[in-house]
Amino acid sequence: MPESSQDHPLVLFDGTCNLCNGAVQFVLRRDPRARFRFASLQSAAAKSALVAAGITAALPDSIVVVHRGRVRVKSGAALAIARGLRLPWPLLSAFWLVPYPLRDLVYDWIARNRYRWFGKRDVCWVPTKELRARFLDAAEPRQG
Repeated sequence: MPESSQDHPLVLFDGTCNLCNGAVQFVLRRDPRARFRFASLQSAAAKSALVAAGITAALPDSIVVVHRGRVRVKSGAALAIARGLRLPWPLLSAFWLVPYPLRDLVYDWIARNRYRWFGKRDVCWVPTKELRARFLDAAEPRQG
């Protein structure tokens, strides 16, 4: 059976944020089955995926996961990603038991300070030739 983009969770990330780019690198190294696909939130590919999922409102500008028509944001996105990685990261699923307002409070604090703590890039990160197939926006021009 041919694999479709619906079979792969799509991770949308702030392409100019060093923390977000580091998170993408982290996922790439811990995703040996290459389940996840990626696109920067600034890309046309991200906009298209969000519209296809029925999202027209503004979303957080950090990590978003789109999979099978469902959109997860903030701590829910981070936990969904952790669940899809190799051990020990799926063990973080225990944090689903923490009410999302509390999880998102911590997430928002980190997101609010991420540029100050980790810095910002002038342009989006460009994947290597070997990783380009996992990035839906790889053919798009890179911009901030």
